[in-house]
Amino acid sequence: MLDPISVIFVTIFSAIMSTAVLGSLLPTAIPGVRRWFKASVMAIAALALFLFQNVGPRWLTILVSNQLLALAMLVILQGCRQFVGMRPVRYAEYAGWAALLAAMAYWTYVVPDINIRIALVSAFYAYAYILVARIVFMARPLSRPHYAYWFVSIGACLGAIGHVGRGLAYGVGWVRQAELLQSTPVNIAFLALGVLALPWLSIGMVLLTHDRLAHRLERLANLDELTGILARRAFLAQADAAARTASRSGRPLVFAIVDIDHFKNINDTHGHAAGDRVLAHFTGVVASNLRAGDAFGRLGGEEFAILCPDTSMRDAVKLLNRLRARVAQAESALPGSKLKVTFSVGVDQYRPGEELSSLMARADAALYTAKAMGRDRVVTVAADADPLPAEGSPGLAK
Repeated sequence: MLDPISVIFVTIFSAIMSTAVLGSLLPTAIPGVRRWFKASVMAIAALALFLFQNVGPRWLTILVSNQLLALAMLVILQGCRQFVGMRPVRYAEYAGWAALLAAMAYWTYVVPDINIRIALVSAFYAYAYILVARIVFMARPLSRPHYAYWFVSIGACLGAIGHVGRGLAYGVGWVRQAELLQSTPVNIAFLALGVLALPWLSIGMVLLTHDRLAHRLERLANLDELTGILARRAFLAQADAAARTASRSGRPLVFAIVDIDHFKNINDTHGHAAGDRVLAHFTGVVASNLRAGDAFGRLGGEEFAILCPDTSMRDAVKLLNRLRARVAQAESALPGSKLKVTFSVGVDQYRPGEELSSLMARADAALYTAKAMGRDRVVTVAADADPLPAEGSPGLAK
């Protein structure tokens, strides 16, 4: 037969398993995980103390146990705030926790009344659960699955409902009992709904952490670690999708391959660490001057690519020459030196029905022509596939 002690044992066992998983996730350094782990440990200790209410001292099994569990709930709330990037600590909440301790002591020793104690504790838990539900629900990512966020929000809502109902039932006197572990149907129901929400949240914390880890792995796979722009695979996937869209719609699509001029000399003269700073500086200038719909990726080494959807060749050339001028005019990538960075570009327009590889090959051929013509210029490919210097590039006949 189900009784309060069985409910607490099941809760402790579930909490131990989820705490073990949270502990294994501590090395990830994901915001909030350390607080969630500490809260789970505190909750397990508090629940264990509850089991000794009929044999242990009241200060330990009532005051310490209740305050420790309330503190665990507060730390869970702080972990949720930290996870979503909010300031975790609200000192007013600690003041509320201290007021709860004073009230618990008063209604334990001065005017003993377990019903009021239950109502006060439930009010504190309901406050924390409501905030957890709201914070996690509002933090749902736009472009990722919401399962973990819904799981935590629903669990927190159930916990809040359970504690609001429990607080009202005991606060207004609808239900009265002599001790916490009394085996009555109402007490067991409220205890189960209120207490079991904690391991639910612990499991939810694990799900949120794994979701954040998956997001990290996606970023590592899709973004270049040094420059923060699209990595080769992610850029080419985006370019391939844009080519299929352009083929269906008939709208223009321009592809450009960009190569930093004399980059090997930069590495040989200043060192590879300086070369890395040049790459990061270059991509920062270019990325900040691209349009919202353009894509920018690193193909490898000092070679990059720019994708311009819904853009004519003329407008794309103007954009690329503007970028070339901005990079050349930017402050030196190496503080204390007069190093200026220039780049060469080969560019061509997508032809309906062709493979992306064909477009890339033509742009690459135009890039090599730009290098042969002296670098620091934009070269396009004419309809007969002969590379031509673009308007605005150095060396173009006026």
